[in-house]
Amino acid sequence: MEGNNTTYETIEQYIAGFPPEVQQILETLRGVIRESAPDAKEKISYQMPTFALHGNLVHFAAYNKHIGFYPAPSGILAFQQELSPYKGAKGSVQFPIDQPLPYDLIRRIVAFRVAENIERAESKAKK
Repeated sequence: MEGNNTTYETIEQYIAGFPPEVQQILETLRGVIRESAPDAKEKISYQMPTFALHGNLVHFAAYNKHIGFYPAPSGILAFQQELSPYKGAKGSVQFPIDQPLPYDLIRRIVAFRVAENIERAESKAKK
């Protein structure tokens, strides 16, 4: 968790480094993101599980007391009111590890980021 200096090559390797109860949360989160972004590619970026489609979509990471979710500043801003019960910053939100994650909200944030990245890619292609 925090302070871990392991270098990860795959999301499976990342998830395997946590206790079983945290692995279950991470696998569920991974599945929710996959459902919401079926064309996205999985990778490790910044030593975190990452989904990419025309650039990075979202990252996530486990810590001692929370699951960090990183949908870029635009993803936080677009859902600012719904994310207000959680600690966060410009491009991140912290979901307490001892509470159920808001998977429906996460689905909507990922769908928003997919649409945003596709729109950006199409706009670049026209130029």
